[in-house]
Amino acid sequence: MMDRLNRIWPPLLVLTAIVAIWWIVVVQTESVIFPTPLQVVTGTMELVDDGTLWEHIAASLGRVATGFLLALLCAVPLGLWMGRVDAAYRTLNPVFQILRPISPIAWIPIAILWFGVGDMSPIFLIFLASVFPMIVQTAAGVHTIDARYLRAAENFGVSRARLFRQVIVPAVLPEVLTGMRIGLGVAWLVVVAAEMIALRSGLGYLIMDSRNAGNRYDLVVAAMIIIGLIGLGIDALMRRLEGLKQVRWRYGR
Repeated sequence: MMDRLNRIWPPLLVLTAIVAIWWIVVVQTESVIFPTPLQVVTGTMELVDDGTLWEHIAASLGRVATGFLLALLCAVPLGLWMGRVDAAYRTLNPVFQILRPISPIAWIPIAILWFGVGDMSPIFLIFLASVFPMIVQTAAGVHTIDARYLRAAENFGVSRARLFRQVIVPAVLPEVLTGMRIGLGVAWLVVVAAEMIALRSGLGYLIMDSRNAGNRYDLVVAAMIIIGLIGLGIDALMRRLEGLKQVRWRYGR
């Protein structure tokens, strides 16, 4: 119990200090535009009461979930194949290494051109943001498998399906989760940026709409804080998955 409290109170203390400094600066400068923490809380409660906040959160999370799952279904099999087949790795890895550093935000004009201003544009951007880190990490995970396990399985006549199920997949799982964590973090950034430009729902749209509709900076800051809290929750969930016994063990029994 004490260990948990010792881990929690330092960040809480820092956050409290940040809020206090924020409040003091706004009051001392007598700003009529930038909100105080109390105004942000009041604006957030307005969105909660009329249900708007939950609609925007659900829209953003739904787009992220769809694009991320599509990327996962594509990246993991492709990464496993690249990791096991040298010719595939030599052929495709340079292509992915060229595409991976390109910011997904740079694809926004192309996404709008191809898919219009509906949900498909951010889903496509989220797919791009997620798929490359997972492919690279999965292939790298296969390459780090101790060759002794593979040779032992071959010597005992283990079938290819059983080899993948009990050796390769458990061994590569930590790398897959690392790629998922990276890809999901980038995907959450991308969906907010895409919603600012091309959509009429989601937390990114809430920021732009609040700015344009009467300079409601209390709602702008509220949406920014909510985006950060959701991102923290997503990262904490991925960390929890990385700590599972089945992941740490690496090899199936």
